[in-house]
Amino acid sequence: MMMNDATLRKIDLNLLLAFSVLMQERNVSRAAERLLLGQPGLSAALRRLREALDDELFVRVGRSLQPTPRALSIAPAIEDALSGIERAIRPQADFDPASWQGEFRIGMCDNLESAFFGPLAARLLQLSPGARLIGIASEKRNAARRLDEGVFDFSVSVHDEPASWHIRAPLFNQASICIYDDAQLQLKAQLSLEDFASAAHVTVSFEGNASTSIDIALSRTGHLRRVVATVPRFSALPTALRAMPVIAIVPESIGRCMAQLHGLTICEPPLPLPVDPVTMLYRRVDQADGRARWFRRLFLDVAGEALEASGCRVAISRAAA
Repeated sequence: MMMNDATLRKIDLNLLLAFSVLMQERNVSRAAERLLLGQPGLSAALRRLREALDDELFVRVGRSLQPTPRALSIAPAIEDALSGIERAIRPQADFDPASWQGEFRIGMCDNLESAFFGPLAARLLQLSPGARLIGIASEKRNAARRLDEGVFDFSVSVHDEPASWHIRAPLFNQASICIYDDAQLQLKAQLSLEDFASAAHVTVSFEGNASTSIDIALSRTGHLRRVVATVPRFSALPTALRAMPVIAIVPESIGRCMAQLHGLTICEPPLPLPVDPVTMLYRRVDQADGRARWFRRLFLDVAGEALEASGCRVAISRAAA
């Protein structure tokens, strides 16, 4: 529905800011505190916006506010507009990594840390010797919240659908490979489905879940596997593989690193397995920030080189740049 001029004149920047903060907080009291307004002032602003757009925009569910479909549909455009205004009025200065002193903070799940953190730290030391790289453990369930809290500059993981004030940029689709110790487990180079299913398995699960999408894919072939151990992090996997005649399924990026560092053997799974879309999550307000943009581009360069050097079959998308 097209708005007439009278409707547009009723919507000013303060109303858009109120809408944006309410989308983030889903709570009138917290939103009012962020906007330095009293609750009556924010309630009045929300009432004006509802009247202008002829929609409730937010409905109360328990103690929080739930956005309506109309609010969800207009939120990305409003966030882009506010980010554009901020970029226009923010003083722009060229970022000089060589002279910069401070921290760069990145959130990653542990399998991606193993593949990318070392090369990223080494490159940063070369280009920005006064900087320090801080790696933060990040899971997709808490990445968005911790990003808003300023815990890291961006997160690299498998992220859920982002909020309107975040950007989720694709990096690469991560496939899975098999890994085992050839001295412990004698397998043919061309792994058969029967050998794969009959071998003892070790799985990786932060929450201790032994059943995964791999079991679903395997069950479709009429096979089941025997899981003898589950470890909470990928860093614990190499010692388990070296100690027992077992096999594991891991993301390709970390599997190739493990094979090189620990003398393990990798091979292709004998059945099609789901791929995980690895993405970069960052705030819209940081889209044009010189320092944040430089750090994102540096990661893309380093991650692309690391994947190529390890022999991975995927390439990094440049969309996050």
